[in-house]
Amino acid sequence: MKRSIFLLAFVFAITGVFAQKGKVTSAQTMKDAGKLDTAFETIEAAIDPANPKASKSIPWPKTWEVRAEVYQAVAVSEDENIKALSDDPLTVALESYKKALELDDKGKFEKSVKIKLTLLTNDFTNQAVNQFNDNDFAGALKSFEQILEIQEIDIVKQDNPNSVDTVIIFNAGLAAFNAKDYDTAIKYYREAAKYGYNGGSAYRQITESYMQMQDTTGAIKAVQEGFEKFPEDNNILTTMIDLYLKTGNNDAAMKYLSMAIEQDPTNKTYYFAQGTLYERSGDEEKAIETYKKAMEIDPEYFDAYYNLGALYYNKGVKQIEIANSVPPSENAKYEAELKKADVWFEKSLPYMEKCEELNANDPMTLESLKNLYYRMKQMDKYNAVLEKLGQ
Repeated sequence: MKRSIFLLAFVFAITGVFAQKGKVTSAQTMKDAGKLDTAFETIEAAIDPANPKASKSIPWPKTWEVRAEVYQAVAVSEDENIKALSDDPLTVALESYKKALELDDKGKFEKSVKIKLTLLTNDFTNQAVNQFNDNDFAGALKSFEQILEIQEIDIVKQDNPNSVDTVIIFNAGLAAFNAKDYDTAIKYYREAAKYGYNGGSAYRQITESYMQMQDTTGAIKAVQEGFEKFPEDNNILTTMIDLYLKTGNNDAAMKYLSMAIEQDPTNKTYYFAQGTLYERSGDEEKAIETYKKAMEIDPEYFDAYYNLGALYYNKGVKQIEIANSVPPSENAKYEAELKKADVWFEKSLPYMEKCEELNANDPMTLESLKNLYYRMKQMDKYNAVLEKLGQ
């Protein structure tokens, strides 16, 4: 009698186990048949601690593998009702696969889970791209980080233990930067830089991240490090020059501008930047020379024409100030000083007219031309400019 009771209890226990495993199999079948809402409900019941029968299926690795599959299917479904079943289905899928591996003491499920993790990586990649395009940069960062997490799982990493996905690392940095999480951006950009990804691009991004945090010391250190590793990279050289210009270190900016011109003597922007530095330091002759060099390279380079025209114009304005400082009793001297101003205005005029030709109706150009035409007594042109200005 006792033996019979024992056998019956054993049979009921085995039956309960198979019943719960049957629910897991049923969830998978319904998922494959496209009945995701039913599959979702069934698999969640199989891992619900409040469900007494779930105690048989919760420790089974297959339960968590199937749950991950169901959530993956939810993630890629185009049915809005199915999508509403989970706020973050791919994250749940990843955690479920990890749980399956954790429970799989004998490694029976490793092969199938490994394949599905590869597919999950593709899903995360597509999700990250969509999130980035939708300006959900924090979401994209999370997705990129989860791809990196999958790549570090033992069964995935064992095939190629030395492989490093620099593209995903760099994109994680880009997503973090756009999410204004600059510390995280720097972390990933540094990781990409360690493997030399994309030349000096990572160092430029590190520099910009520090600048966004108003850490000029960190920015200068990063761009110098990048320049030491990639001295032939004109982009990082330009970043360095721009940084020195922004921080007012004109000597350093001029030094690296000269190096940049040696590397690329046909780059008009280098000459333009050099001209502004010369002008800022008071060496107007050098400034004029380099602005003209920029124009030789590009005869339609508006900025160079405008800066040179403005340089001459401002010298004329300063000369008028000198004339106005002459005592009223010295009229002859006043007239002589005033004529000197007209010399500068005459030099300015053709450059400002060229600016109007290149960029018609630019307000700053028109204001300069208005004053120049009035000064030169070219009243027809003066009135035409007034009309353009709506005056």
